[in-house]
Amino acid sequence: MSQPFTISLDSLQPVGFDAMKQAATSGGCSSSSCGSSAKPEDMDESTWERIKDHPCYSEEAHHYFARMHVAVAPACNIQCNYCNRKYDCANESRPGVVSEKLTPDEAKRKVIAVANEVPQLSVLGIAGPGDACYDWKKTQATFSEISREIPDINLCISTNGLALPDHVDELAEMNVDHVTITINMVDPEIGAKIYPWIFFRHKRRTGVEAAKILHERQMLGLEMLTARGILTKINSVMIPGVNDEHLIEVNRWVKERGAFLHNVMPLISDPAHGTHYGLTGQRGPTAMELKALQDKLEGGAKLMRHCRQCRADAVGLLGEDRGQEFTLDQLPESMVYDPSKREAYREIVAEERGDHVRAKEKAIAAVKENSADGHSILVAVATKGGGRINGHFGHASEFQVYEASAKGVEFVGHRKIDAYCMGGFGEDATLDATIAALEGVTHVLCSKIGNCPRDMLMAAGIEATDAYAYEYAETAISALYAEATADKDEAKAAA
Repeated sequence: MSQPFTISLDSLQPVGFDAMKQAATSGGCSSSSCGSSAKPEDMDESTWERIKDHPCYSEEAHHYFARMHVAVAPACNIQCNYCNRKYDCANESRPGVVSEKLTPDEAKRKVIAVANEVPQLSVLGIAGPGDACYDWKKTQATFSEISREIPDINLCISTNGLALPDHVDELAEMNVDHVTITINMVDPEIGAKIYPWIFFRHKRRTGVEAAKILHERQMLGLEMLTARGILTKINSVMIPGVNDEHLIEVNRWVKERGAFLHNVMPLISDPAHGTHYGLTGQRGPTAMELKALQDKLEGGAKLMRHCRQCRADAVGLLGEDRGQEFTLDQLPESMVYDPSKREAYREIVAEERGDHVRAKEKAIAAVKENSADGHSILVAVATKGGGRINGHFGHASEFQVYEASAKGVEFVGHRKIDAYCMGGFGEDATLDATIAALEGVTHVLCSKIGNCPRDMLMAAGIEATDAYAYEYAETAISALYAEATADKDEAKAAA
């Protein structure tokens, strides 16, 4: 953290803070004007203002803004068959995992340190590692301390919903404007297969009785939040053979009760984590199974497809985690919040977002024009942010996946991988796993790729190219789609 502040805004070269601040204040448009140009046509202005800088509630915003979770709420009131909070690997992204638990005072120190060093920070969340509403005193004290120091940060909580109805009024009073509830079922018979027990009204309850209570409390909490105008995101874990098809019904229920977003996530089921599902062989869905279910849900509650299933101590842009840079032993005992870097970042990003939106609209229109036969392609993009193709293939730990079809160009998810290049050497075994993770993908776009991985991908039927380096993803995908359409037309003519 002692290094000079730098920021790389996609295709822009890294610049020092003074240069960035000068660019942001030398006549460019303000965040309120340019930022608003990204507003979806089907969203009112007031709702857009509440989500436009929130990386979880706006797919567009996640290219530019970062979140931070503080692990102040370790106590939990339910047991899930997919959860074991005792396991931790610093390099793993998984809900409930933390490397160090914090007191509210420690959380304040850490948030100030991150806000001073990570200008993209726009959201502070409490996502456990237990339940933010059950461990309420710590949640409340943390938000109270931090909102006084950094009044312009968005406050969020994640909860299983069991204790949520008891605290909705307080959440509204604290201006907590975004709440995530994990809802995996609306049928208690199915819920009994997911939750071994809950702790409610000073008593442990099990089976269908426990699932019925949890379901009723979740629905009540969601309805109360909607009545108070608090935006609610629903997380659901897709568990093949348990609730996968049932999530269609969950989507219908939460839409009827005013949920703003529905996020369907894949079950993480590694035996090494020690969860019930991991130890009993319950598999998670494949990437294409997850996409197929998400596609079925189109037309219901609005879907979130850019979730990274973050740790409970995550720091940084979605898809990255800088938490290990801000452990308590690295922080000074006292700090003063300096808002200048965050303010300057928002100014310069506002102009970039407006440019991105215009490029995206042009690309979508071109794809629709070229989609006469209704074909579609899946394209994986290596990116470090900003919606641009600015990631080296060998360094990528995930790809963002877009679909080009008659509907235009849409972000449809991401595929996590292990980086191919380690210490300057490519690993063939890692590349084999990457190819498997890219199931259904026809093209890979990156800023740089070597001949060896390019050839291996081609042998697997995946075309990889760095010809579109630093372009916006949608612009490059539009060009690829036009080429694919032309090739199909030529093949038809030849036949």
